[in-house]
Amino acid sequence: MSKKLVLFCDFDGTITEKDNIVAIVKKFAPPEWEALTKQILSQQISVQEGVGKLFQLLPSSLRQDIVDYIVQEATIRPGFADFVRFCREEGIELLITSGGIDFFVQPILAPFDLSGVPIYCNGSDFSGENITITWPHSCDEQCTNGCGMCKTTIIRRYDPATHYRVVIGDSITDLAGAKIADYVIARSFLAEKAQELALPHSTFATFHDVIGTLTELKQEVV
Repeated sequence: MSKKLVLFCDFDGTITEKDNIVAIVKKFAPPEWEALTKQILSQQISVQEGVGKLFQLLPSSLRQDIVDYIVQEATIRPGFADFVRFCREEGIELLITSGGIDFFVQPILAPFDLSGVPIYCNGSDFSGENITITWPHSCDEQCTNGCGMCKTTIIRRYDPATHYRVVIGDSITDLAGAKIADYVIARSFLAEKAQELALPHSTFATFHDVIGTLTELKQEVV
């Protein structure tokens, strides 16, 4: 029986060339951000705890300054618009699964036609003195990683008996999802880990590479 291709595409460092959370805290946060970032990357604290604490360092009054800065600063990886069009034309289900925050993810993606593409990311609350992150897509009972935006929870909603589940990503926040996916399209840290763990994978530098891989996968699984 043929399976339906479904893609779970990361945002920071995948759709955009750099990590936007790092860019924001580097620009606007006091020096404590560096120690917190190291704790997240070394897995001393969960992503949810760490990201929550990072944004608590930032006054809510900076909201528009942050948005203006990051929309100007963010570079979209080449081929992204073609990739979205390819998925639509080929009938491939695409989900954007981002550990980023709604108030900057949405403005960065606004120029692209993403009608019908669900965007899963963390939320934000500016009603207090400092920015509070909210977690509308936190871990289900099968995940204890404290992901914040739990990619494995979303992937598990798609039955592997009927779907061929592909993770596209670059970092530590994509690793748990990559381990349960059928295939991984990876760069940077995630590519190294996929190699180390012998996960079925290919690497990419641009979304044109991703389109090439998906064209081959489609012939094999659909």
